[in-house]
Amino acid sequence: MNTRHYKAIVVGLGAMGSATLYHLARRGWRVLGIEQFSAGHDRGSSHGDSRIIRETYFEHPLYVPLVRRAHELWLELEKESGEPLMTITGGLMIGPTDGSIVSGSLRSAAEHNLPHALLSAEEVRERFPPFRLAKGLVAVLDSRAGFLDPEACTRTHLKLAQDAGAAVRFNEPLLDWNISGDSVRVTTASGAYTADRLVLAAGPWNSSLVPDLELPLTIERQAVFWLDPGADATVYDVGQFPIYAYEYVAGNICYGFPRLPRGVKASVMHAGETVRHPDKVNRTVGGSEVNPLRAALRPILPELAESPVRESDVCLFTNTPDHDFVIDFHPFFPQVLISSPCSGHGFKFASAIGALQADLLTKGETDFDLSPFRLNRWVG
Repeated sequence: MNTRHYKAIVVGLGAMGSATLYHLARRGWRVLGIEQFSAGHDRGSSHGDSRIIRETYFEHPLYVPLVRRAHELWLELEKESGEPLMTITGGLMIGPTDGSIVSGSLRSAAEHNLPHALLSAEEVRERFPPFRLAKGLVAVLDSRAGFLDPEACTRTHLKLAQDAGAAVRFNEPLLDWNISGDSVRVTTASGAYTADRLVLAAGPWNSSLVPDLELPLTIERQAVFWLDPGADATVYDVGQFPIYAYEYVAGNICYGFPRLPRGVKASVMHAGETVRHPDKVNRTVGGSEVNPLRAALRPILPELAESPVRESDVCLFTNTPDHDFVIDFHPFFPQVLISSPCSGHGFKFASAIGALQADLLTKGETDFDLSPFRLNRWVG
């Protein structure tokens, strides 16, 4: 047997790549995972202490079955590994009654019969004292919302994948891939491998791996902040403070988490600089960059809005024009699966996406309707 031939090679071992590698290895496939950086790196979209998971999905009801399956699989992964990965805090989806967050959350809740409550500003403050919603704002309470530990999730998927027989190679950049007969040949900085199938899950680097498709993906710099509310910090603790998303201007959102060791994390969504290549991203956060976040928070969390910054960081969004995912085979090379389910809201789905991508590769089909995520939106 050619020891450098695999049933599948997964390029990129962040959220989606690690989950796909895990599910393929569990199904008995001989698989190899390749990552250009070191384990647990901070260059992409899967580092940090928290990612939101929520069920009353305001973007579109089509995501609800997927996030419910993800929720189940995160719990299964916790049980299998013994590692704490998901914390349920409840979540507030805040905005005007006719805004996209509130109306979208209510639509998903109604369509999928999800537990929820519509709270007035007064009811929000009674339950969660730090919140002081301005006039005209309400909140949809999502009782199953919470947050994931992204580094622990990725690390656990990789460990269990290796326990199931997967090979993993870090610090090995992909140089090229091409079709060789019925196989895919992959060339890296350390050598060459072949496989029956190839998964491209390299996040913001995916576009450079399929330049012939000219995918309309935008790489966006996302600055995040950890605030220190000082003497009253315990009211932001897990168990007392929920995750939240707030539509502070029509179509514009900020979001945040309970207090974790680094502080109370918050950020403005989709307000960052865009670049043509991820290597060109400015990784330094300037002192004034927190000001738009403070302005966004003042109508709902006035005290937190004025709190000093303890830490800041940068992660990357890989956005599609419609902010829906990409999960599809290459239109010219059906051996190659392209996975870019990002646009800033993908991490929560990683456990389920790993499983359904393993279904696509091993069975050629999946239980979920992936038609909204196909490349034919842009590629003929």
